[in-house]
Parts: sequence; C-alpha cells; structure tokens
Amino acid sequence: MDWYPRCAAISVPSDIAEGQARNTTGEFVQFISHAEGSAAELDTQLRLSIELSFCVTADLEDAFRLLTDVQKMLKRLRSSLTTNP
Repeated sequence: MDWYPRCAAISVPSDIAEGQARNTTGEFVQFISHAEGSAAELDTQLRLSIELSFCVTADLEDAFRLLTDVQKMLKRLRSSLTTNP
C-alpha cells in the first residue's frame, strides 16, 4: 500500500488530540468531525487500493473492520458531546 492511507489513518487520532486541546466543546466537536472525514478518506483509499489491484479484499478485512469500529466510536463521542444533559 501507498503512503496516502497511512496519512489519513494518522489524521484520525491527530484530529481528536487537536480538538481535545481546544478551549470549547464546540471546537472539540468540530475536530471530531474532521476525524470522521479522515476516516471516510481512509475508507475510500483502502477501497481504491483494492480497485487498483494494489492488494486484495482479504488483505484489508481487518482494516475495514477496525475502521468501522473507529467510525462508530467517533459518532458516539460526537453524539455524547452534543446531546443536551
């Protein structure tokens, strides 16, 4: 695989860390949204890796499973921060 998927994968936790360091919950939520975008970008790049025959689907099954888990966690985190207590 090329370096592009690695960049997107690194962006997910980096966006979360940057958002957590911000001053407001709203800013944190914005960076969680950035992380969700990076996760979507990673999903696209992994799928393109298969389509362009850089690898086969079986090679990425674990990556897709983990990515789905991360996407669900990000959604729950964003929801927990935006839900009125």
